[in-house]
Amino acid sequence: MSKTVFVTVGTTTFYTLTKTTSSKHLCKVFKTLGYNKLTMQTGKIDFDIEDSDVDDFTLEHFEYKDSIADDIKGASLVISHAGAGSVLDVLGAGKPLLVVINEELQGNHQIELAHQLAVDGHLYYCTCSSLCEKLQSCDFTKLKPLPSGKPEKFASFLDSALGFS
Repeated sequence: MSKTVFVTVGTTTFYTLTKTTSSKHLCKVFKTLGYNKLTMQTGKIDFDIEDSDVDDFTLEHFEYKDSIADDIKGASLVISHAGAGSVLDVLGAGKPLLVVINEELQGNHQIELAHQLAVDGHLYYCTCSSLCEKLQSCDFTKLKPLPSGKPEKFASFLDSALGFS
């Protein structure tokens, strides 16, 4: 049975996340953790993802699709940038989620969103430099599903987290 890690950078580019997750070292870590496939939505980037060269491990990638819902649904684990749309899509699909904060962004509000959802037990988060350690220490079975059906509460939370209320 295939256990897939799906990585998404959303509609942006996040070179460091793409490069880190496609590295031979991290592919070996994924395999050690029981995953045998990495699928990446990379955005437009200026490097070729090299073959991970790890036995019995597959790496696939694409720039964009009209919808990544099937990729999320088919994943055993999703690693995502901290964009609200991507985070909500993954949590709405009930998939285990590890959010990677892009430390290169100025005025990065994504940290507050990831932090609060982690405090509430819905996801884990880290930076690219701590991704490997975080993967090896997380227990994704302990994550709580995000309650659905009250978008106004989430909108209120976002307004508060971003300082609009």
